[in-house]
Amino acid sequence: MQSPVVSVKQKIKVVYFTDPICSSCWGIEPQLRKLKLAYGDAIDIEYRMGGLLRDWSYNSGGISQPSDVASHWDEVSHHYDMPIDGDVWLEDPLHSSYPPSIAFKAAQLQSDSKAIDFLRKIREMVFLEKKNITKSEHLENAVKAVGLDVLQFQSDYKGVAKKLFEEDLKLGQTYRVRGFPTLFFIDSTGSNHIVYGSKPYESYVAELLKINPELKTNAYNTSWEFLFAKYYTLTAREYAELSQTDRNVSEATLDALVESGDLKKFSTKNGAIWQRIL
Repeated sequence: MQSPVVSVKQKIKVVYFTDPICSSCWGIEPQLRKLKLAYGDAIDIEYRMGGLLRDWSYNSGGISQPSDVASHWDEVSHHYDMPIDGDVWLEDPLHSSYPPSIAFKAAQLQSDSKAIDFLRKIREMVFLEKKNITKSEHLENAVKAVGLDVLQFQSDYKGVAKKLFEEDLKLGQTYRVRGFPTLFFIDSTGSNHIVYGSKPYESYVAELLKINPELKTNAYNTSWEFLFAKYYTLTAREYAELSQTDRNVSEATLDALVESGDLKKFSTKNGAIWQRIL
């Protein structure tokens, strides 16, 4: 399949098909965050919603009911070394991933960058805080948290955002997307270089270098102050990836910053996330 041609003078376009409740997408947050820091000047990541769970007619990979997701999430949390508490599927299960996907499209209408912050926020809500992000109160709290206008969000959510989500679904069919995450790196001829599923950071860099072998990495600041200014919350694995430190050292560093009053920690049964105290 061919895509719109991208000039070599333009940023490399990366089309990212994802879903708010995709645990593997949560698993590649460390890689994507590092990619943005190291190659942000050279790439343009376009977020598209894939529609993972329309309803519970879903049956794939041994998952056919909410309780199946609970155990699956606990397993993948350890696999990806990213905190996920699957008990939301036992305590307040989601009926679909479509409402938060439509909410993301509504957020995009106000700001692309804040929409990405919004997506991160609702993922933290469902993966760590066990909140059912199909509910309007949680979506609107996330809108407020990232600085978007709630009334505008409500209007767009009920209006044009659903159509935009449907366009994302149609685009996914055109790209023949079969699962998430799926990233298409588009070269100057319009050809796609596909990375499917969770892959090491180096795999994403390799695709960029195939398109532009002369691409240089940005020498970004790896201090905790810079990283938490760039990304408001970080898991231990994310901090290790971004700061280029040993995973165990990174967690000890983050805990020490909690002790010094610079960070606060939110713990789950399967790991933690740290947030800067402003």
